[in-house]
Amino acid sequence: MEKTSLKYLEIQSDIDKIINELEPGLLSASQGNIISKISNTQKKLLPAWLFVEAVEQAPVAISITDKKANIKYVNQAFSEATGYLANELIGKNQSALSYKKTPKHIYYDLWHTVSRKKIWHGQLLNKQKNGEPYIADLTVAPMLDSKKNISHYLGIHHNITEHYQAKKKLENQKHLIESVINASSVAMVVVDENNRVVMDNLQYKSLVSDLDNQEPANLFIDLLAQDFGDIHSYLAKHPKGINHYEVRIDGRLNHAPQWFSCSGKIFQEQAITASNFFEDTRQHYLLLSISNITTQKQQQEKIHLNSLKIMLAEEEQIRSIRETLLGTIHQVSQPLNQIQAAINLMQQKNEHGHLLDLLKQLETSCLNTVTTLNNCVPEIVTAAITPVNLNQILHETLSLNNSKFLANSIVIEWAPSAVLPKILGAENKLRMLFKQLIDNAINALNHSDSNERCIRIDTHMSNDMVIVHVDDTGPGIPENQHSKVFEPFYSTLKMGGTQAGMGLVMAKEIVYQMNGTIEIDQDYTSGCRFIITFPLISHDDYSEYDA
Repeated sequence: MEKTSLKYLEIQSDIDKIINELEPGLLSASQGNIISKISNTQKKLLPAWLFVEAVEQAPVAISITDKKANIKYVNQAFSEATGYLANELIGKNQSALSYKKTPKHIYYDLWHTVSRKKIWHGQLLNKQKNGEPYIADLTVAPMLDSKKNISHYLGIHHNITEHYQAKKKLENQKHLIESVINASSVAMVVVDENNRVVMDNLQYKSLVSDLDNQEPANLFIDLLAQDFGDIHSYLAKHPKGINHYEVRIDGRLNHAPQWFSCSGKIFQEQAITASNFFEDTRQHYLLLSISNITTQKQQQEKIHLNSLKIMLAEEEQIRSIRETLLGTIHQVSQPLNQIQAAINLMQQKNEHGHLLDLLKQLETSCLNTVTTLNNCVPEIVTAAITPVNLNQILHETLSLNNSKFLANSIVIEWAPSAVLPKILGAENKLRMLFKQLIDNAINALNHSDSNERCIRIDTHMSNDMVIVHVDDTGPGIPENQHSKVFEPFYSTLKMGGTQAGMGLVMAKEIVYQMNGTIEIDQDYTSGCRFIITFPLISHDDYSEYDA
């Protein structure tokens, strides 16, 4: 039914009575009289019939009731929302639309609000003509007459059932996703482009206490950045993501290291800000999945340590033979040098005779001996240079020397940096380096009168260098001997034997081969501290070296 005029309103409702109650004398029998009653100011704005037509044709459901909620007027949109024709509703109470499941306190709040001449807004459960329920988002405003008394109520409502269903569907999906994620045995976290956590699961939350209350996402992103650079940029170029990449986190104060398998992938979401309404702007998020594989790695480490013990024992034996032979060559070279000096002196003085012949025979014999010994010195096999985690090397070296620490009643303080960038080095040589430094510390403690028997090792990063401190509470090394201890066959201890004094020489040689430095801390007064530094390896170098 077409409704486009005031005539319809006058026939189908008490609109004239309503308007006259609001503004007496405004209406008469015709539309023209309405216009004649409007003030000159109103005429300059819009004609009154246009306002009426606007209400009638408005796409919003509008109703007018008396003070008892009896319906006096509904517009076309109201009929479409409820399924009722206007003549089926006019004269009936608004409660005829109620589905009878709206809580009573909502109606009480509605009437309590509008009766005090205030606007009420809320949601009710109504029913359509066919009996189907729908959710009405309702605004009720009191209409006041010329004396400021309530004469009618204006109702404006929207059918928000589809919006409610869509909202609940999203909430249910979100709850389902969260339930599935929380049920996972893998820690999962989503971070935005600024690495702020936007979603996580229960397994992830448990990592907070396991990792000394740090934000785990930032810690793992830092670890991955050592090998991949900026993780967001890397994953943007590699859509397949990172899968099962193993990272190591070292604890503090002698805690065992932890191992995790990390997977990461970038996904996108459309921006929801108002400024992006007309633009397809995407926000990038990083999904990290983190599995604790410490138990598996510990089992592997036990097997690995057993293999290392055998390998290092063989290498130690070879190095011991090598050091012994080099020491012997050094001992033989001293009288050889004296014999050669005597021969040169006699030849300069043109002295000849049996003594010169004897000296030349001794020279030849010594040279042959030195040559024979040099040929017997075992060669050290060149080790492959790869990216190395010094924390792992040090932890293995300490584990291999546990029996020595127990036998000598030495306390070990192991304080590694939780996140330590890798360096380029040869694993076996680095193990030998730190073994020599540890053996040196044990010897120092065994020649000390101090009751404190402690070796402390810590690692950290500074100025693009990885730094290792090896401290002991022994007697220390006098400052005037700091450079001499790195010379062959020099020792601060009266140990005797041909092997004495080569440990630190070997340590220095290994450090230099790795482009590092080694020195004794002159300011350390609680014993002796060796400071070893190595340059960092950047993630750009990983294409050349495969860890």
